[in-house]
Amino acid sequence: MEEGADPSLAPPVPDALPEGQAMQAVAALAQKRGSGLTRFAVWAFSALFSFALSVAAYDFVTGLLARNVVLGWVALVLVVLAVLGGLFLALREWGAFLRLKRLDGLREQAISARAAADLKAARRVVAGLTGLYAARGDTAWGRARLADREGEVMDADALLSLAERELLATLDAEARAVIEGAARQVATVTALVPLALADVATAAVANLRMIRRIAEIYGGRSGSFGSLKLLRRVFGSLVAAGALALTDDMIGSVAGGGVLSKLSRRFGEGVVNGALTARVGLAAMELCRPLPFVALERPAVSSLVKRALAGLVARG
Repeated sequence: MEEGADPSLAPPVPDALPEGQAMQAVAALAQKRGSGLTRFAVWAFSALFSFALSVAAYDFVTGLLARNVVLGWVALVLVVLAVLGGLFLALREWGAFLRLKRLDGLREQAISARAAADLKAARRVVAGLTGLYAARGDTAWGRARLADREGEVMDADALLSLAERELLATLDAEARAVIEGAARQVATVTALVPLALADVATAAVANLRMIRRIAEIYGGRSGSFGSLKLLRRVFGSLVAAGALALTDDMIGSVAGGGVLSKLSRRFGEGVVNGALTARVGLAAMELCRPLPFVALERPAVSSLVKRALAGLVARG
């Protein structure tokens, strides 16, 4: 600075663009995998714990039976109920994995049928879709319209497009509402709660709940482990595509041109975390949707974020 210059006339130092640190932390946690040795150690300790617990339960029940038959039988019944409960949970988790695999299979079959113009394969996909949503009241009207018109369609591409419009339009709207709600929640907590790690915890819980709900909307109904696996897949696809970094254009489309420079740093982080949550939700839609976006327009991240954060930006 020249001698005698007025410091007040110097241009302000530009603030760094918010990066959505909470969502970046969630992405890092979701992608973190232990080494082979770590996984083996966890398996070994789990097996040892299960074996020791089984032996302890056996000794406990047999000891009670020897001392008091009534108490021994009560203990035996409780142990059996606990084992049955564990088996039921394990079967439910396995069923959740199978449901997610079913969605993946339908999507892959639809892509193959469309590429090969295979009408028979397309009809099998449509039959699988109608069977998947047969008990869903929110798809009843679409299933009726599809049943009335699918016999007239003699082209694989047209048939799959018809099924997409009739069966998935309502489900897409539900999924968009879930994404907007999660983005709004993450942005609000980040902007208004200054507690350390509160934004990271909120982002992790909100994203996991959002992904699980999206899977349920499309017929996955994922369990706890299935939701964690799906969360890892979603973040894996986003990291591979480099979609976890917002550009200046994205920020401008979310909050208006240059508006973040007029807002607090905390509010800017909230907007970015909300936008990244919307991107995660859109990736979850594409992974859980039984048909790829062809006949219906793929939602834009900017429009999702604008709808989710319209109130926050207006108040800012």
